[in-house]
Amino acid sequence: MTAWTVASETGALTDVLVCPPDHYRWIPTNAIAKRTLAGAQQPSAMALAAQHAELVHALRQGGAAVHVLPPESHLPYMAYTRDSAFVTPWGPVLCQLERPQRRGEYAAVIDFHQGRFWRKSSAGTLEGGDVHVIRPGLAVIGASGGRTDLAGAEQLAGWLRAEGWEARIEVFDEHFLHLDVLFCMAAPGLAVACTDVLDPAFLAWLTGHGIRCIPVPYRDAMALGCNILALGRGQVVSAQGSAALNAALRAEGLVVLDPDLSLFTAGGGGPHCLTCPLRREEP
Repeated sequence: MTAWTVASETGALTDVLVCPPDHYRWIPTNAIAKRTLAGAQQPSAMALAAQHAELVHALRQGGAAVHVLPPESHLPYMAYTRDSAFVTPWGPVLCQLERPQRRGEYAAVIDFHQGRFWRKSSAGTLEGGDVHVIRPGLAVIGASGGRTDLAGAEQLAGWLRAEGWEARIEVFDEHFLHLDVLFCMAAPGLAVACTDVLDPAFLAWLTGHGIRCIPVPYRDAMALGCNILALGRGQVVSAQGSAALNAALRAEGLVVLDPDLSLFTAGGGGPHCLTCPLRREEP
């Protein structure tokens, strides 16, 4: 088995795991999808495949090898590969998903990693969209109780602290699904954040660690505006619909790859949710 390692959200992405949206459909498991379902029909398989292909093209354009998790017909949200497992400097961590509609995703993930994990979540719930390895030695874990709860966050924080890392647990309202709806790293020392929602103490903690934030308003955050994927090498994937943010990222000197992902953001997930980094190279 290849030894997957990720030590930050911003190192050069060399390998990433995705899952084709063959069986994807909006399901009312979060506030964003519920709002979408109130006023729209389910997207077509052809349209979903076309948008996902745009994402895969952007990942390859950015220099990443794309690995594929086989989709299963009874698990429509498998396309959001971020949540069922994430990778640390010591290897993958198997998560415990909160929603019953997603719990079966663990099986394909165990097969992909051939059962070899650094740790397995066993206390409460833990989902990858709440885990942000900001840089080597520094991480933040979101705990809304709606996906990742305090028990799950504290177990992971304990594992990281035992390795000498600083790990902050950030509590937020479950309305926002995962922390990556409100916060993502864009480049070393640069994040995007819904600053009018996030706790000022968290923003001050980021500043204290030398991390500057591009502000994203609430309305844009609820359209997955903060949900970006840093590729390293001065590149980032951000959905085409995030026009104002993409302009701000380009003003920072970043190359923005902007696939149309509107059918996925309408279901509650953007580029960050749709990808599970397997290996990153640090400068």
